[in-house]
Amino acid sequence: MLSINNLSFYFGSRPMYDGANLHIKPKDKIGLIGANGTGKSTLLRIIDGEYLPDGGSISKSGDCTIGFLNQDLLSYQSDDSILSVAMQAFERQNFLQAEIDKVLHKMETNFEDDDVNKLARFQDEFDALGGYTIQSEAEAILEGLGFSTEELAQPLQKFSGGWRMRVMLAKLLLQRPSLLMLDEPTNHLDLPSIQWVENYINTYEGAIIVVSHDRFFLDNTVTTIVEVTGSKLVSYSGNYSYYMEEKALRNEVQKGAYENQQQAIKQTEKFITRFKAKATKARQVQSRVKALERLELIDDVLDENAKVNFKFNFGTQPGRFIMHLEDITKAYGPKRILTSTNAVIERGDKIALIGANGKGKSTVLRIIDGSEQFEGERKLGHNVIDSFYAQHQLESLDVNNTLLDELKMTGTGKLETELRSILGCFLFSGDDAFKKIKVLSGGEKSRVALAKVLISEANFLLLDEPTNHLDMMSVNILIQALQQYEGTYVVVSHDRFFVSEIANKIWYIEDEEIKVYPGTYDEYETWMEQRRIDGTLPKEGSPKKTVEKVVEKKPVLDDFAKKEAQKNLKKLNQKLTDAESLIAKLEAEKVEKEKTLADPITFNNADTLKKENIAYQKILNSLEEASDTWEAVMLEIEETESVLQ
Repeated sequence: MLSINNLSFYFGSRPMYDGANLHIKPKDKIGLIGANGTGKSTLLRIIDGEYLPDGGSISKSGDCTIGFLNQDLLSYQSDDSILSVAMQAFERQNFLQAEIDKVLHKMETNFEDDDVNKLARFQDEFDALGGYTIQSEAEAILEGLGFSTEELAQPLQKFSGGWRMRVMLAKLLLQRPSLLMLDEPTNHLDLPSIQWVENYINTYEGAIIVVSHDRFFLDNTVTTIVEVTGSKLVSYSGNYSYYMEEKALRNEVQKGAYENQQQAIKQTEKFITRFKAKATKARQVQSRVKALERLELIDDVLDENAKVNFKFNFGTQPGRFIMHLEDITKAYGPKRILTSTNAVIERGDKIALIGANGKGKSTVLRIIDGSEQFEGERKLGHNVIDSFYAQHQLESLDVNNTLLDELKMTGTGKLETELRSILGCFLFSGDDAFKKIKVLSGGEKSRVALAKVLISEANFLLLDEPTNHLDMMSVNILIQALQQYEGTYVVVSHDRFFVSEIANKIWYIEDEEIKVYPGTYDEYETWMEQRRIDGTLPKEGSPKKTVEKVVEKKPVLDDFAKKEAQKNLKKLNQKLTDAESLIAKLEAEKVEKEKTLADPITFNNADTLKKENIAYQKILNSLEEASDTWEAVMLEIEETESVLQ
């Protein structure tokens, strides 16, 4: 259907593609992957004809039509309703409908036989093209992408860029091109819409190329992975999981071939160096020199599995409870988000807040952060220090700062070597540290902003769609950083792979309440599927069940009891300080003892090693006791503070 032969394309002197080849057959489902900046979107624009190749050719069959969803469509605006914009896909049907209306209008006052024949021809073609069902088809696709029936009549310009992109996706799907090209379609979709698009793609009769960093989406939709690497297009038959396995095998083979070739080269170079001055060996030396010159070198395998080798610590340990949300109600005009809902966040919770757009996930994050107005009570726990990441915060980066300067602004007092190590964890190596923020791409800015959040020494993180604009390697870096992070966080994300790797608790909004599933995302999905089968899952738009709420009255303290409680609180805070000092002292002793145990002098002397091991175990026991004491005191403090409030 479409063939890319020996493609070359340059941005300035930089080769994006050099001798790249790809053949697309009807019904192919291709996932186009690669790091940010390798040229995935560029390839789609070349296929679409927007960019002209510098070399090679792109040929397509005469009946190949192309539909292209790209990020530029975010800026498209119109006063027409979203239903009208989507139905622009039906050009011929719309033309025929207009002609039918003209003829009918004319026949009201001037009836002629020619008009009857003309009307019959138009109506026959309109019927053959499915004209009488196009509106219901458009409505079904728009509603599948998350629009309510009432919203279909509203003007496109009323909606945000992400929702406008959904309308353009609907228009594209209605056109049914023989080759459908989708550039990051899941960036602006919520989970239900992503799953709807997956089902649609699986039944789509044409060919599809999709650029995506969503591993689950690729696993569920494509049958071929094409990786952009080294200015080439490398194909793998299968979905993303198969690609991961196959690439590991190919890398193993390539690594072996590379090492064997390097060994052979070294031996040949040794022979040349040893015998180049001997006349009797001159012919053999020249023969081997020419063989080396003709040798096609095998590339070493690039390690694309970047590892995070930095521990993201925080200085202050919070209490057991990070936050209580009590009797929270939130509405925007007539649209109610939450009604008298309660939630508790405990130390060590790794919470993923998931669900459809419009349910109020970002609103909940802002309520937790304290930046959103609401009814009810938000109680922050003891020693809680929070940090909030959202997409709009990318704009708060100082464009004239270098990456290093921007990290210094967090005020953590970390040394430059530490900050450069952190930048390395987030794929900024060497002189990248001195780049200005203004030259970074959207994905690179996201990585800088995330690095700032993680080194802020906050013990409670709020992350709103942190994986947007990140490629797979960057998402993997973020996953590792969060897995190593010992604090508490709440993350809003539609990336199912990301959520499955970092969450130990799932929050979702149902019946205008925050509901909790105490397990991983995979377990949650299994449970939700069972609810669908059992019919216990509430339907959208069903009225909230009202339950009479029993309000537990707190005991009212008289002045004497209040003073006694305040005295007790003062003593408890002193105990807490003493416990923290003891823990810090024992932690330092533990580090020193570990250094002693790692010393070869200790390790090679059995008696000394045994003695040091006993001392080390005593420190560990003392540390555990001190931590238990700290925990008990913290609970007493929280209970006393609650009584005094």
